[in-house]
Amino acid sequence: MRKLINETSTFLEKEGIDKPQIGVILGTGLNKLVEDVDIIKEISYDDIPHFPAATVEFHAGKLIYGNLKGKKVLVMQGRYHVYEGYSLQEVTFPVRVMHALGIHTLLVSNASGAVNLSYKKGELMLIEDHINLQGGSPLAFKGVSELGERFVDMREPYDSALINALEEIAIEEGVILRKGVYASVVGPQLETRAEYRMLKILGADAVGMSSVPEIIVAKQLKLKTAALSVLTDECDPDNLNPINIPEIMAIVEKTEPQMVTLFTKLIKRLSEL
Repeated sequence: MRKLINETSTFLEKEGIDKPQIGVILGTGLNKLVEDVDIIKEISYDDIPHFPAATVEFHAGKLIYGNLKGKKVLVMQGRYHVYEGYSLQEVTFPVRVMHALGIHTLLVSNASGAVNLSYKKGELMLIEDHINLQGGSPLAFKGVSELGERFVDMREPYDSALINALEEIAIEEGVILRKGVYASVVGPQLETRAEYRMLKILGADAVGMSSVPEIIVAKQLKLKTAALSVLTDECDPDNLNPINIPEIMAIVEKTEPQMVTLFTKLIKRLSEL
């Protein structure tokens, strides 16, 4: 894998991507952050060696390099998922490439369902911990120790200083920011009533199909990480409604500006943390 990482990072350096400081992974329908970036280079995933093809219709599939609030950022406009048929190593390959290019901080966003019924759709949740239910680990492969420690300490998967800063910014901006545990499942099917009840018993506040593999690899690479989730539906097992993709995307679009505000103001503060 080191050879593939080197080939990809060398290609991107030749394309003009020069020592980015912060990596950002944008989840389902979450693209507006890019509007605040002074773009230097934009590359389709299809044109990047060893990058898988983006197959989800709500993901643009572009790598954006530029300046945001005085920082060099590298933004993944769309991510990969296990449910697309990719391995956990393929899903997390871009994180390893961003690290090789120089990032020290990774910010992640996603859309999820609220298992904690005191949380409402249209709200943001700051992920403070997670439960990996994807059936494997992105570190479980031969040769992983060549890329970092094999036995990664996950006591604090999300950086406490970044969490505190995001909470302060939310208060300043008047944004309702929940905080909780995110459970990551394979998908793409949604959960049954029994599965939602199980997730609640396990201690999950929200459930989605991404993010945790990237966070695990980021921890192996000793990157500072923070993650925000847009809650798009309420997962009440006793009152489940049929899935409504247009409604979910409308909620993402309505809530996204709050996420953009939190991330952009956090990026501006990063040198202080």
